[in-house]
Amino acid sequence: MEIERKFLVHELPENLDKFEKREIVQGYISIDPTIRLRKSNDEYYLTFKSKGHLKREEMEFPLTREQFENLWPKVDSSTIYKTRYNIPLENNLIAELDVYHENLEGLLTVEVEFVSEKDSEKFIPPHWFGKDVTHDSRYKNSNIAVYGIPK
Repeated sequence: MEIERKFLVHELPENLDKFEKREIVQGYISIDPTIRLRKSNDEYYLTFKSKGHLKREEMEFPLTREQFENLWPKVDSSTIYKTRYNIPLENNLIAELDVYHENLEGLLTVEVEFVSEKDSEKFIPPHWFGKDVTHDSRYKNSNIAVYGIPK
């Protein structure tokens, strides 16, 4: 079970280049149910996600490059290109900052995963976080891939 809050980004944190980053390419075979293909640097995954916002089930399966390439023609959405930075926060939390590229240029989001809903409720976002969009379906990556940046 994944418990995660998602925010827009008010301003980029300083010294982004000092944090671990991954170049991500992802597309969706289906958005209902959510079935995603992702290339993250040189790793490949097939992911299934249940419905929900703050709390939802997620199952991720590693793929070989060949399996990924064989499945990619099944993608039924625009491709998402983004750079993900993993930024350590207090209490052993990690902020996953996504800087989107190409047709989603200008979109910045950040997600934080928690061990419990109670921990997610107690979370005080850093100053660089913007609006909480956890419960706004328009900001789910599957919807962004189909409909673009929310207006």
